[in-house]
Amino acid sequence: MKDTTEIHPIAAGELATAAGSAGQAIPPVWPLASSVAVNPYLGQTGERLAQTGARLARVAGLTVTMPRDWYQARVADGRIDDDDLTAALEASPHEGKPASLAALKEALARPERKPHALPTLAEMAAEHSGTDWPGLVADRISHWAASYFDDGQALWKAPKRRGAYAEWRAVATHDLLPEIHGLKGFAAHVAGAPETAEGAIARASAALGLTPEVLETYFHQLLMTMGGWAQYARYKLWQVELAGGTDPIMTEMLAIRLIWEEALFAQYEEDLIDRWERVKASHAKPLTPTSDLIVDEILQEAAERGAQREIAEMFTAEASERGKDRPALQAAFCIDVRSEVFRRALESLDPGIETLGFAGFFGVATKHRGFASDVDELRLPVLLNPAVSTVSGTPEMEEEDRQARFAARASRAWGRFKLAAVSSFAFVEAMGPVYAGKLVRDALGLTDPGLPDGPAPRLDPALDIDARIGAAETVLRAMSLTENFARLVILAGHGARVTNNPHAAAYHCGACGGYSGEVNARLLALLLNDREVRAGVAEKGIEIPDDTLFLGALHDTTTDDMKLYIADVDTAGHAEDLRQAKDWLAQAGKLTRGERALRLPRAGGAAAIEPRARDWAEVRPEWALAGCRAFIAAPRGRTLGKDLSGRAFLHDYDWTQDEGFPVLELIMTAPVVVASWISLQYYGSTVSPQVWGGGNKLLHNVTGGIGVVEGNGGLLRAGLPWQSVHDGEDFQHEPLRLSVCIEAPREAMSAILEKHAGVRALFDNRWLHLFALDDAGQMAWRYAGDLEWEAMAAQPATPRLKAVG
Repeated sequence: MKDTTEIHPIAAGELATAAGSAGQAIPPVWPLASSVAVNPYLGQTGERLAQTGARLARVAGLTVTMPRDWYQARVADGRIDDDDLTAALEASPHEGKPASLAALKEALARPERKPHALPTLAEMAAEHSGTDWPGLVADRISHWAASYFDDGQALWKAPKRRGAYAEWRAVATHDLLPEIHGLKGFAAHVAGAPETAEGAIARASAALGLTPEVLETYFHQLLMTMGGWAQYARYKLWQVELAGGTDPIMTEMLAIRLIWEEALFAQYEEDLIDRWERVKASHAKPLTPTSDLIVDEILQEAAERGAQREIAEMFTAEASERGKDRPALQAAFCIDVRSEVFRRALESLDPGIETLGFAGFFGVATKHRGFASDVDELRLPVLLNPAVSTVSGTPEMEEEDRQARFAARASRAWGRFKLAAVSSFAFVEAMGPVYAGKLVRDALGLTDPGLPDGPAPRLDPALDIDARIGAAETVLRAMSLTENFARLVILAGHGARVTNNPHAAAYHCGACGGYSGEVNARLLALLLNDREVRAGVAEKGIEIPDDTLFLGALHDTTTDDMKLYIADVDTAGHAEDLRQAKDWLAQAGKLTRGERALRLPRAGGAAAIEPRARDWAEVRPEWALAGCRAFIAAPRGRTLGKDLSGRAFLHDYDWTQDEGFPVLELIMTAPVVVASWISLQYYGSTVSPQVWGGGNKLLHNVTGGIGVVEGNGGLLRAGLPWQSVHDGEDFQHEPLRLSVCIEAPREAMSAILEKHAGVRALFDNRWLHLFALDDAGQMAWRYAGDLEWEAMAAQPATPRLKAVG
């Protein structure tokens, strides 16, 4: 090995900073049980798309936009016109951009250049020796990580007494596979490594001759080669940071990967040294976008401007008028894009039906424990900490809870016995025929997974009356629901009924932490039905009539059935309201299924939708949020009766009732950010599926109870499976960064952006587009960055749409 005494060591502080920055550049991934959408570019939101393209090309060989022919097709069919291209070109801040529209079109006609990552030492050693060292490194790290991070799937648990680095060393010093493959003395190399991750990074950095300029992208690259395991470690760090703590997990993961590089360099140094010096020099260069990356960024913005033109035209169409009389029914849904289709169908049935959109956790940020469960479920946006704790069932149900726990434990023990090493084969031989009936029922889709039910949730510990009144007032004002209450107000969370699908949580509510939303909806309904709470909010100017009943519900987005939790409340005097509501909801479900069937493969009509929830071989039970492209915060009257095709998050908001703009601030810093994570996860899974996508569902195997691998091993796959964005012939998600349209004064929005630097970076760097609607509900102003706005050209009026009812 090269004499490291000649190398000037990098200061410990510089190494720590570089390691920390590399860790922050990796997006987190949540475990399958509570899977939520995550922005894969979370660590790059301080950069524009072209700069991120240069970074990810260097560290992973990734593209950040679609191929050129995707944009060419949109120019050809008019979805991108010359005005879109010109405006995007003029808005580009890059010095190396094309000089004219003609030059941009000339660049568009050229095929894009495929990016190539700088090689790691493992890759260079593989090219030299013919041994697949990157594959071996990935395999051995995955083998250890699946055991170390296991969350209850493994029958024999790996020790976790110490940190990741220490536990990996304990395993790696006894792992003979690297030496069998030809990596001489690897176990001894690991055994001789420093006791701490920081020490290991310092030793490896010196051995590899790293300089401070090399660290940023080289450390990032090494973590990227660990795939979903690095992302899951980032999730662990995220949870600790959310609680105000710190964790060395990302530094430890980096140390593990660096030791492999160090060992390979020690063996192949003489053969690799010249090329390694060139690679280091490339890592040390500034990250400067190429002309191709600049063109790609402009083309992407042009595509988004074309879509924004369509949104602006939608606003110009005259909306249906909402009645001024007391509504016959009010129903509040999550802002999830799937709710838009159901809301539109429901409103079309009667002019007296009024729907609202609000974040699906309904303002109840709870740590919930279900009936007969020991698991704390964080049913809230992952950006927040829980504000209350809740449980299902009353104290009087203690004996019933105990019996249910015993039954659950017996079931778990039976399941573990079936899988145990000493019994699994004998079990199949002896008990296999007993399962024949179940196999037939499952194969024929006769088993219904059902929707969540059980005892009503309650606060534990209970809040005092002032806290309950304050919570109720806050939620009602945030929903813009402060007057003209209907006799029946349904609060509908959402979830998905699917079978044999490891990614089931991804179909649930992102605002509820990857769980279905019925717990939060039921809790809010119980709170708003509390007579003491109603008296308290009345003193604050919100009069809820005595005959108004709030009712929790769950919208099944796979079948478009609606479950009403009638047992939670006293329905005396509301029998007719409930009968009529059930009828309307059933009709709306049928209309929604008919519309959704047009997009789903092999769905000939509305009747074909429901069986997909019971089909254990169905890889596309629904499209979830594929196609999302807009977030609209405005009174429902701006979009009433307009077909948004299930592509918009609809949040009810009336700025004239928002004194001081606390609700606007909440919307821009929570629902908008969550929606951006969803939008950008779909974006990344479409443009770079090889890294940001979850792979092929047909090959998935659950590992560690936390994620999936393709086949029988390999790196953890994070992101959306290919079947979630593609129907086998074409994309079902159009990768466009989200357009956020808010009806509020520009000055108020600018003040909020100035206050929240992280949110401002999303808009300044075009990860999101922001528009201000004027008093007529038109897209009048575009946010240009740096707290500046530019006026938009007026759109031609379009014909009046069919009125609701």
